[in-house]
Amino acid sequence: MSTVLLAGGSGLIGQRLSVLLEKKGYDVIFLSRKKKSDKRFFQWDVNKGTIDSAAIEKADYVINLAGAGIVDKRWTENRKKVLIESRTQTAALLKDSFEKIKKPKAYLSASAIGFYGNRGDEWMTESSEPQPEDFLSECTLAWENAAKTIAKSKIRTAIFRIGIVLSMNGGALPEMILPMKFGARVSFGNGKAYYPWVHIDDVCHMFIWALENEKANGIYNAVAPEPLMIKNFVKEIQKARGGFALPFPAPSFALKLVMGEMADMLLNSARVSAEKILASGYKFKFPEIQPALKNILKEKI
Repeated sequence: MSTVLLAGGSGLIGQRLSVLLEKKGYDVIFLSRKKKSDKRFFQWDVNKGTIDSAAIEKADYVINLAGAGIVDKRWTENRKKVLIESRTQTAALLKDSFEKIKKPKAYLSASAIGFYGNRGDEWMTESSEPQPEDFLSECTLAWENAAKTIAKSKIRTAIFRIGIVLSMNGGALPEMILPMKFGARVSFGNGKAYYPWVHIDDVCHMFIWALENEKANGIYNAVAPEPLMIKNFVKEIQKARGGFALPFPAPSFALKLVMGEMADMLLNSARVSAEKILASGYKFKFPEIQPALKNILKEKI
């Protein structure tokens, strides 16, 4: 069976994706900043521009999920630079390694629905333009452009603009559930911002689908077919978990006061279409919100 090299394999998606790949019989190896005794791990240093050539030699496919955590620290100008360069420089190092050592059969890259910025109730497709003067849009555009340079090296490349990933192992869902335990159902701003959600298993299976489908090329929205307004999103979470919680809107000005520009993560509205990936043949395991939430809350994945 083929070998898949994962960059960013320790993150929320990477951990689940590696399990699903191994279940399908793939050999999974990882790039790591730290030296490890486990033979599946190969060291790289993006800042120094170094990578263990054995990882590239072994890899039939490469999946790049690497990048500094977007909500880990407040967005100072220096932090913004880190967020962009942690994504663009990893792609540049991999591109250079492919050209010097060995080209994989396909390169699959993460991106994010932050590409679209704040777009109200307008439907966003893969051909929609990024939003000017929006940091999330700027960051994801640079991220995607770095991945596109690999496509120019005649390597099949697929890029996934990932929505809000539903999992109990991290991401937004546990944070949204927490206030419900104290009787509050929190939404943000006026509650009308669209949240394009996706079950973590669907994200992972999209990557596997693209790995196995030679026609998978270019950019895909990795979101479920029906995005929800945040006020309805939290209602669905409460419905799935049961119990009683009163609506508690968090005003935009308060979020911006506490979080600064990072509040855009909570306030931006992106009504993102899944039409392209559906038309390309991907079949969702969890296209509807209630079955998705009940699966996650039951299985605690």
